[in-house]
Amino acid sequence: MIEITSFRQQRVAVMGLARSGLTAAEALKRGGADVLAWDDSAEKRAEASARGLPVVDLSSADLDKVAALVLSPGIPSTFPKPHPVAARARAAGIEIICDIELLARSQREARYAGITGTNGKSTTTALLGHILDTAGLTVQVGGNIGLPVLSLAPLGGDGIYVLEMSSYQLELTKTLVFDVALLLNITPDHLDRHGGMDGYIAAKERIFAGQSGRQAAVVGLDDEICKGIAGKLGAGGHRVVPISAEHIAAGGVYVAGTNLIDDTDGRQAAVLDLATLPRLPGRHNWQNAAAAFAAARCLGVTADVATRGIKSFPGLAHRQELIATIDGVRYVNDSKATNADATEKALACYERILWIAGGVAKEGGITSLAACFPRIRHAFLIGEAAPAFAATLNGKVPFTRAGDLATAVRAAREMAKRGDTVLLSPACASFDQFRDFEARGDAFRRLVEEMKDEARA
Repeated sequence: MIEITSFRQQRVAVMGLARSGLTAAEALKRGGADVLAWDDSAEKRAEASARGLPVVDLSSADLDKVAALVLSPGIPSTFPKPHPVAARARAAGIEIICDIELLARSQREARYAGITGTNGKSTTTALLGHILDTAGLTVQVGGNIGLPVLSLAPLGGDGIYVLEMSSYQLELTKTLVFDVALLLNITPDHLDRHGGMDGYIAAKERIFAGQSGRQAAVVGLDDEICKGIAGKLGAGGHRVVPISAEHIAAGGVYVAGTNLIDDTDGRQAAVLDLATLPRLPGRHNWQNAAAAFAAARCLGVTADVATRGIKSFPGLAHRQELIATIDGVRYVNDSKATNADATEKALACYERILWIAGGVAKEGGITSLAACFPRIRHAFLIGEAAPAFAATLNGKVPFTRAGDLATAVRAAREMAKRGDTVLLSPACASFDQFRDFEARGDAFRRLVEEMKDEARA
């Protein structure tokens, strides 16, 4: 754990005591801060108290002399309505930050690579970290990918933090300037938390805040919003390295056919056949590979070493994770697909799909997936979204309203034929039936492994 000494002998409030908040509170306390910790959940408060953290109700506590509020990024600070504690802090003129800002103020000598975008962040973050590790560099990976950044090891000037950055985290990170900042794509998501699309775009653009010509902005060109951002950054004097899985990206990294092309030095060199990578299926993953390759090159990794890292990448849990093949049927865990855009990427990778979908639907539902419907042999619908998804699929895709994941997996198993793919790609958040997408994916894995054991018996 990194001890935060920049607030030594100062009072700091910490609101939200899940993984990142609890770690931040402990790091501040170890660094000598006077910590006031709170969470709306009695269970979280009890856990904090058991760890020796002072639990104080921040909705009524005296905030006089509080130097900063460390706010969990999942708690609204502005839209759709600020949490009462955030509103109190803002009214009192208290700085509101997150744990990543604490990291930036503590580990100033290290280099930083930040990755954001609506989809592909986690895979690209993990892939870049793997490439840098393959290159023999000192690297720590964390952030929105699931590992609290203050639980990472402290790094000196020879170290690199590779951080997945959500739009929520970017809004609460004030001073960090990324040596390499990656923006993969932007499609509508979390609009209620940002007051609409303009606010969401502005939050994503913060990944480039403070950069000059010494730092690199790696930007995807495969959607019009990011293409416009790349042009604006270039006109403003940024060092822009474009990437694309669809088009030529002069001076950057792109995909031509199935080949990854490195044009960062103007040679248009074909460095890797992406079709040979079973852990990175689909053109969306090819964009992730292009982004990670480009970032690694910006951080001084040679093309040969970067491609070797991509080839040896083991994949990421819950992102088109092949759990097993049973009697010729593939079972794929894509629980991280919490919106239709992410699910579209997965559906495009397979034929004869037995699709498990549902949960808490995002705005727009699954109407945008109509072009993929011919790939779906049958859909099994779960959770709150089942009635709405059924209405969208009616007359277009055969479906069963399974209700819960276990019922859906069993029903898919009974229907599956050799060559089919049972795909959990929910296009929904998980909170109606699971703690998070990871718990949902873990449940799917257990169910499939149980079926695999039964098949062996």
